[in-house]
Amino acid sequence: MSQYRAPDYYLLDELISDEHLLIRDSVRQWVNKELVPIIEEYAQRAEFPRHLLSGMAQLGLFGPTIPEEYGGGGLDYLAYGIMMQELERGDSGIRSTASVQGSLVMYPIYAYGSEEQKRNYLPKLAGGELMGCFGLTEANHGSNPAGMTTRFEDDGDYVRLNGSKMWISNAPFADIAVVWARNPEGKVKGLIVERGMDGFSTPETHNKWSLRASATGELVFDNVRVPKTHILPNVTGMRGPLSCLSQARYGIAWGALGAAMDCYDTALRYAKEREQFGKPIAGFQLQQKKLAEMLTEITKGQLLVWRLAMLKNEDRVTPAQISMAKRNSVATALEIAREARQILGGMGITGEYPVMRHMMNLESVVTYEGTHDIHLLITGMDITGINAFVG
Repeated sequence: MSQYRAPDYYLLDELISDEHLLIRDSVRQWVNKELVPIIEEYAQRAEFPRHLLSGMAQLGLFGPTIPEEYGGGGLDYLAYGIMMQELERGDSGIRSTASVQGSLVMYPIYAYGSEEQKRNYLPKLAGGELMGCFGLTEANHGSNPAGMTTRFEDDGDYVRLNGSKMWISNAPFADIAVVWARNPEGKVKGLIVERGMDGFSTPETHNKWSLRASATGELVFDNVRVPKTHILPNVTGMRGPLSCLSQARYGIAWGALGAAMDCYDTALRYAKEREQFGKPIAGFQLQQKKLAEMLTEITKGQLLVWRLAMLKNEDRVTPAQISMAKRNSVATALEIAREARQILGGMGITGEYPVMRHMMNLESVVTYEGTHDIHLLITGMDITGINAFVG
């Protein structure tokens, strides 16, 4: 059984309602019972634990902010953040699966889909009957998704989709993909592509050192005939996919802190138990320095994402504010994982402890959904008014 004790140095639980604490406790208990005991084995095998999907759906981890009439949880963004934090405390890859399903598949269908699309897909996605993925990144267009070359041409009641997407979480097992491509006029549109459509394949990406318990793959479209009824009607241009990324980045801002909190808690317990030179290593100044700085950075991050949740609930949050929190949380988590690994010494590289797995996972989290550098430039552009992305 997990010995995890979440750090709360500034008593932030007092700012969270009883309902939110109940939601957190239910996810925490599920993570302790279902995820923590098996995750190291699955990560070592580089296998996604698909049997967890039904439990995740029952907990409401897929699309918790989607209205109940479409099968979602109807919860606020504080609840969503808390849920993602608890999931990523277990594993970044498992949190990625939930983030993709809710923020990158269900959200665009809810925000930009037709009523028929919403009623057809959202309840099944919320219940885990269908799993989805999000096709934006291409091999040659990562930080500049607007350069995408995937496109579709008119074909009567259908369109013909050609191109490919890369580094797609959930792709190997997804039933549907929300794909962003250029229409004949060169405008970006979203399409719902279903597994089984001729010419659509999802080859898996192997040999990853990071997110090993997450399924990653490509989306390949070779003259795929997609009904025009599968095009998201209510958005055109990059605003569509970028708004989805803001949803996902918000969840990452909370989630990455969960990984940091797990690394800190592991290091603190180990330092109290591990003895050298006749006393626990927690009694040495340099170890106390590490632990104190880790807790300080976690506490700062917790305050940042709590305030972000309040702004998001009030519909006042900006994409730049989300970028700042995503970058800060992941950078904080990476540094804490590295310090925790040092406190654990040689044991820190083994699967007996979660630290090295978190560290490797976070090397992906710091890159996906906008790199560390890109988020700095988003903040820089916001405060100066000058775009540094282009020459």
